[in-house]
Amino acid sequence: MPQENPFTTGSSEHFPGFPDVTAALTAAETSRITGRGLWAADGTVDPGAVRLGQTLANALLRETTDSPDGTDGADALLPAELAAVVEEVRGLALPAYHRIEGAAESEGSTEHVRLSAFSLRQLGPGPHPLVVVPAGWTPFGWPLFLWSYLVLARKGYHVLAYTPRGLGIPGLPSTSSGLIDVAGPHDWADGSAVIDFAVDHFAPSVVGFMGESYGSGISQLVAAHDDRVAAVVALSTWGNLATSLYDNKTRHLAAVKALLALTGGLPENKFDEENQRILADFQADRNLEPDVVDWGRLRAPESYLTLTNDNGTPTFFSNTWHESLFAVNQTLETFNGLDVPKRLNMWIGDHAAPEGPALLGPPTTPGEVNLPMAEAYAWLDHHLKGERNGVEDWPEVCNQVMFTYVTEPVLDPDTGEPTGDNRIVTPARRETSPGWSEVTRGTEVFGLTGDGAAGTDGRLVPVGGEEPAAEETGWRRAFLAGVDTEATAMDQIMKTGQAEWKGNPKIYDTRKIDRRHAVAWTTEPLVSPDGEAGTGRRVRGIPRLRLTVRSTATSASLYAHLLDVAEDDTARIISHEPLNVYGLTPDQDTTVTWNLQAAAYDIASGHRLMLVVDSKDPLYGDASVTWTQTVIGSPEDEPSRLELPLG
Repeated sequence: MPQENPFTTGSSEHFPGFPDVTAALTAAETSRITGRGLWAADGTVDPGAVRLGQTLANALLRETTDSPDGTDGADALLPAELAAVVEEVRGLALPAYHRIEGAAESEGSTEHVRLSAFSLRQLGPGPHPLVVVPAGWTPFGWPLFLWSYLVLARKGYHVLAYTPRGLGIPGLPSTSSGLIDVAGPHDWADGSAVIDFAVDHFAPSVVGFMGESYGSGISQLVAAHDDRVAAVVALSTWGNLATSLYDNKTRHLAAVKALLALTGGLPENKFDEENQRILADFQADRNLEPDVVDWGRLRAPESYLTLTNDNGTPTFFSNTWHESLFAVNQTLETFNGLDVPKRLNMWIGDHAAPEGPALLGPPTTPGEVNLPMAEAYAWLDHHLKGERNGVEDWPEVCNQVMFTYVTEPVLDPDTGEPTGDNRIVTPARRETSPGWSEVTRGTEVFGLTGDGAAGTDGRLVPVGGEEPAAEETGWRRAFLAGVDTEATAMDQIMKTGQAEWKGNPKIYDTRKIDRRHAVAWTTEPLVSPDGEAGTGRRVRGIPRLRLTVRSTATSASLYAHLLDVAEDDTARIISHEPLNVYGLTPDQDTTVTWNLQAAAYDIASGHRLMLVVDSKDPLYGDASVTWTQTVIGSPEDEPSRLELPLG
């Protein structure tokens, strides 16, 4: 296969606003890029990450000619240590650029898409295992995670990475032709076509898939429909696209807005008419059931669990507690339905924050290990190469506990003063479990009280245990709907969780939550029920909330937030979940019950648990009518309560 470097014309000169891949990267710049992670401040892909990936692509695909100054032109753009890795890989594997023929452009079409792809073919005697890497949902395609391909090649894998159909900035060599199918049947067929290409060109001993975000869902779906896939690694993944985007009658608007901004073009140029209609309906709050829901289920790995289980495909999930694109509960449902060798790693943070730096580049500190990716690679090594590396003894579930890391202030190098950020000096604790059902060992029920007149908070009162209290009923508490409060799930999609991962969780001032537009309930300072020093409660699992609501309108939004409140009334978020309620009869009660998102969280002794319910959040499409009144009550036959899972 001939080498080809399509990026020789990919500089900012040819693509205005695109990172300049003709300027040399220093070691310090590379460290800063990987340290920042995948996301820029505005929720788009960090330009430095794009620059690093494309510079690596240039170095790998260069022709073997020297630059006028006596150094290799492409390698001269990299710091010495990174250039040495590129040279090592070029000695192990042949890099190449491809346009792979995928499935038909559309139903009934005789034209086929051309998938932009990159490969590293092992030069030593084989056969060798192959890892296929569908790119994530970004406009930059396969070059973004090029460092991870180097890691895989050094481990002895053939690597074949490709950009799913339609994604990308027009004119970039990493952009595939066709229209985006949003992990639909055309994408599954493309995945099988990529395997066909790999079998013809590499003759691999076995085939695995590894994907992040969009690539992770495609990896699961291809594996369900093609039994040639021997193992899957799914990072920041989804199990059910329908409930990821629309659950509890609530649209996850910010997630869809963020995704649409990352396609590389306008919707009318990136999607066919049917997908455009679905996306427009979603944003306009129409035809959600069944049209949008059925569309999402078609693209849900959960819908094909029978196929995956029949294939017996070993599957590795890695996700985050405060995931803003694909909330954790739907992933847990899919994981629980898998009857194959499986592993679930849950981490602090948000989408791609844990694995992102190690997909982009080398560690910022020599010898540092990124555990999310180290364990993903170990999964592939065990299931594709047969290595006995401990994976065979792994429990099914490993949870990182929020926010059990130890941090220290980051000091300004010039002034020596704290910058306001922290760095982690001791990682957060991790806990293993034989399965998800064993994570929760008990449930504590808290009754909600009617205290709270004149803007003060109600109480969360334990109603079980050795001295059970009677649940207080007959009360009502009201707030004015349709106005947001300080009780928001996050400041910014993906970025708030990225800061969490680095040791800087969002701090709430609970005194600033406007009680005119929210109601709150708080426990007494917590002490450990079993005498464990330092821990007031070990939250492990999925909290559940029951409320009775009435409104002066026919619809209402109930957005629940669980907070860990310190002695100074500042707080960190444990979990949240929105619920929209429709079909209300004004001034008549309706009782609703819903699950909050799963959590593993230690509330310190002396801290209080706070439940805040308001009616608006920038993440979601709400059903509130502004300045109408929402009333929460607690009837005798169905008292309002919070069920807290404990470990």
